[in-house]
Amino acid sequence: VQLQASGGGLVHAGGSLRLSCVASGRTLSSSTVGWFRQAPGKEREGIACINSNDDSTFYADSMKGRLLISRDNVKNTVYLQMNSLKPEDTAVYYCAADSRGMSRCFIRRGVGPHDDYDYWGQGTLVTVSS
Repeated sequence: VQLQASGGGLVHAGGSLRLSCVASGRTLSSSTVGWFRQAPGKEREGIACINSNDDSTFYADSMKGRLLISRDNVKNTVYLQMNSLKPEDTAVYYCAADSRGMSRCFIRRGVGPHDDYDYWGQGTLVTVSS
């Protein structure tokens, strides 16, 4: 399966962006999908996920209340709506899929670490200016 993340760009503080994760080679509705971000010099951080059981969603505390993850099964796409963006949200954002049903998100325990997910997109850069 290949994942393609897009929708990043430059936005002013307080603005919004919607990221998209399109899959080819697999139906995303059968996978748990997570969004991660990595800022320069920092570890990759899981920020949101939607599981394949019942579309339960989970968010990291660092961005809770400012994110909405959703699916469009017709378009085989998972979206991440990000609102009230801050300069500290500047990072490369990645989508990832758990095709094995082994992630913490799949068992409703939160987003989980990056090694819960076995397929990754290439990342899209989000820059938030102050």
